[in-house]
Formats: sequence, C-alpha cells, structure tokens
Amino acid sequence: MTPEELRHAGLRYDVSGAVATITLDRPEVRNAQTPTMWRALARIGDRIGDDVRAVVVRGEGPTFSAGLDRAVLAPGGGDGQETVAGLLALDDDAMAATIDDYQRGFTFLRDPRFVSVAAVQGHAVGAGFQLALACDLRVVAHDAQLAMLESTLGLVPDLTGTKPLVQCVGYPRALEICVTARMVGAEEAVAIGLATAAVPPDELDDAVADLVAALTAPRPGVVAETKALLLGAGDQDLDGQRRREREAQVRRFRELARTWGG
Repeated sequence: MTPEELRHAGLRYDVSGAVATITLDRPEVRNAQTPTMWRALARIGDRIGDDVRAVVVRGEGPTFSAGLDRAVLAPGGGDGQETVAGLLALDDDAMAATIDDYQRGFTFLRDPRFVSVAAVQGHAVGAGFQLALACDLRVVAHDAQLAMLESTLGLVPDLTGTKPLVQCVGYPRALEICVTARMVGAEEAVAIGLATAAVPPDELDDAVADLVAALTAPRPGVVAETKALLLGAGDQDLDGQRRREREAQVRRFRELARTWGG
C-alpha cells in the first residue's frame, strides 16, 4: 500500500528490523474504525514479510480505538466509502461475504510467523476491543477501558473477537462481558487474563518494547512453532497434541542440526 492509501484508511505502517508497528491514526475521532480501515489492515497483513517476528498494534494519541466510526451508520460513511446502509442493501450471502472481507483485517494477526502485541491505552471498545483481542498478547495502560459494545446497537461481535475472548476468560465471563457491554478496567483485565500487564500510561511504550525484545530473542523458528502449537491446542485431544508436539520437535532438531553443520 502507498503512504497515501494508508493515510486515507487512517493507518500508519512502519517496520524496524524484526518489528512491524501498525498505528491507528485517526486521533481526531479517537481512532474510530471504518470498513476502509479493515480492508487496509488485511492488505497490510498480506505484505508482512518473513523477516518480521513481532507486530505491535497501537493507537495514535490517548485512545487505542473508540470502535466503529458511527458516521458509517449514516449515508456517505465515515470516510465517504462503505456504509451500513450499503451493507443492508445486499442479500444475505453477499452481506456475509462482505463481513468475511472485514474480518480478514483481524485474522492475519494470528499468523504463526510472528507474535502480535496490542498496546492499549484509554478506550478499546467494540471493534477496538476486538482488534486488541485479535493480537496474541495485550499490554494495557492503567487508564485502559475495554468493552464489547455491540449489544447496545442490537448487534453481535463479528470481527473475530468472540473466540479469543472465550479463550482468555472462559464462557461465563465472556458472555457477561458481551451481553452487559460493561467496561473492564486495566486491573481486572490482568486479573481475568485479558492482558499480560498493566502499567502507567507513560510507561506503556517501554513495557511493550521490553516484551517485544523478549519475544524476538529466541530463534525465529522456535516462536513460530510454539505459537502454532498453542493456537491449535484447544482443537486437539491429548494424543493429537502429543503428535503435533513430536512433529514440531523433529522440525526443530533438524533445523538446529543444519545450523550446527550436521
């Protein structure tokens, strides 16, 4: 994507060494999201190279993301592009296919080639919460407020957030968070497994940088194999997971042997 296309979508994308940073860059609307942004995120996911070992997702300014730009609910859209009215004009299959396209802006963050980290400050609500949930790990500032607000609009979370939410906090707590649309603060987020750490806002960048440094310290193949093992663990019985572990370890031994010149 060109810099102009990224700006139009409200995004920045930067790569420094093995670390890519995706920044939601619409601070004037608290980094509210649009379909244009979701499609651009999917395109960013397509261009991430094998040399990237960590992806950081953050918001410009004091808010991670206020969720869906409410302007897309009206004709013309938040950026003059796609609108909810346009979505409603489609038949069921076409509407579902369009939502599938939007979801691709979130699913790439599960790619086993890298570890994704959300740096969450201020509000991460609705689509913002789901974007943070799409990442493997979340570090939150003390002022962070997380919420799944879709129920207040008569909708369900549809940007891939339901599965990781259940994985993090369990079904009963996930149901309560989604249906009540209540805010989850930083301290609770850590306590229930939504975040790995909560830090003062002025220490968030350093905390994320320290975490990323630790994540990129092991050999690249180790992290990729480990992430793939853990991502698939919930879908396996013990014997199936044992098999996957054996197969992954064989690949690791072979890779190490090549580096040793064996």
